[in-house]
Amino acid sequence: MDFFSLWHQAALISTGYFWMALWAFVLGYIISSLIQVLITKERMQKAMGKTGPRSMALGTFFGFISSSCSFAALATTRSLFQKGAGLAPSVAFLLASTNLVIELGIVISIFLAWQFVVAEYIGGILLILFAWLFIRITNPKKLIKQARERLHNGDEEHQHGDQQASWQSKLTSREGWQQIGMTYVMEWQMVWKDVLIGFTVAGVIAAFVPESFFHGLFPGAGQTEGDLGFLSLLAQTLIGPFAAFFTFIGSMGNIPLAAVLFGNGVSFAGVMAFIFSDLVVLPVLRINAQYYGWKMSLYILALLLCGLVFVSLIMHYGFAAFGLLPDATTVQTATERDHFRVNYGFILNLIFLAISAVLVFFWYRAKHADSGHEHEHGHEHHHDHGGAGAGTWVLRSLVVIAMLWLAGGLLVAPLMA
Repeated sequence: MDFFSLWHQAALISTGYFWMALWAFVLGYIISSLIQVLITKERMQKAMGKTGPRSMALGTFFGFISSSCSFAALATTRSLFQKGAGLAPSVAFLLASTNLVIELGIVISIFLAWQFVVAEYIGGILLILFAWLFIRITNPKKLIKQARERLHNGDEEHQHGDQQASWQSKLTSREGWQQIGMTYVMEWQMVWKDVLIGFTVAGVIAAFVPESFFHGLFPGAGQTEGDLGFLSLLAQTLIGPFAAFFTFIGSMGNIPLAAVLFGNGVSFAGVMAFIFSDLVVLPVLRINAQYYGWKMSLYILALLLCGLVFVSLIMHYGFAAFGLLPDATTVQTATERDHFRVNYGFILNLIFLAISAVLVFFWYRAKHADSGHEHEHGHEHHHDHGGAGAGTWVLRSLVVIAMLWLAGGLLVAPLMA
C-alpha cells in the first residue's frame, strides 16, 4: 500500500476506535458526574484523615466512584491531601480513580480480552496495597511535611456554595441538573485532548508500524507466552512504562494503543504495565511537581513504577498458573475490525449521544446563568493539564497535528491514493 492509502487507513482506524468506545466514555462520565455532584469532597476528607485500613478502604471506594481522567484525579487527590487526608489514602484514591473505575473496564473489554479487565481491577487493588506497604516502609514524614507546607502556602481551592445541599434536592432541582451538566462537560474538557491524541497515535501505529518493530523494541515479543523467560517479561514491563512516560496519553486514551501492542506480540505483562502507566507519564510528573515539589513528585513516581512492574508480573504469572493467559490471535486486529457496523454499540452510541445533548443543554443554561457571577468576582474556572508551561504548549501542538492528520486522512488521502 502507498502512503496515502495507509494514511486513510490510519485515520479510519482512529475514528473507528473512538466510535466503538464512545458510549462507554459517555456512560462513564455520566456516572462520574452524578457522583461528583452528589458526594462532596468534604465528606471524603473527613473520612480519610488517618492512614489505616478504614481510611485506605474509603480512599479506594471514593476513587472507584470518581473520575477516570488522570488529570482530574490528580487535582482531586491534591485537594484531599491538602485538606488533611493521609498520603496513603490519597494515593489509594488516585490509583482507584484511574484503575478501578467502571468506564475503564468497559473500554478495555471493547478493545481487549476479558482477562485484561479482570487484571485491571485485581491489579488496581494490588497496586493500592503495594503503595500502602511502600509508604509504611519508607515512611516519608519529611516529604509529607514539606508537601503540606507547600500546599498550605498556595491558593485555596474555590468551593461551590451549594455543596451542602442534599443529594435528593440536587436530583430534583434544575440547579442540581445544571451542576451535573457542568461537571459532565468539564469531564470531557479535561480528557478530550488525551483521547484525541491517544486514538490518533493508535491508528498511526496500527497502519504504519510493522510487527518487526515491536519485536525489536520488546524483547521476546511475538513468542508464545510459555517460551518467555523471566528476564524477557521483566524487560517488557520496564519498557512499557518507559514508552508511556514521554506520551501525553491518559488512562482512557492509551487503551486502543495497548490493543495495538497486544496484537503485535507484546506479552500480557508488558501490556498491563503499559495500561498501568497512565500515572507515570511526563505531564503527570510535572503536575505533581507543581503541587507537592519535585522531591515528592519523584517519590510518587518511584512508588508507582515499582508497583506497576511488580503487579504486572504477578498478574502474568497468576493467570499463567491457571492457564488463563489471553491469546492474541483471538483479539481482532485494527484492520480486521468493522468499526462502524450497525450493532449494539451503534445503538448505544445514539442513545448516549442523545443523553449527552441533554446534559450539554443543562451546561449551556448554567454557563449563561453563572457568567454574570463569574465576571462579578473576577475569575473563571479553567480545567487544563497543569498550567501554560512547555508541556501544555506541546500538548496543544499535538492536538492540532492530530486534527489535521485525521481530517487529511479522511478527506484528502482517498483522493490521492
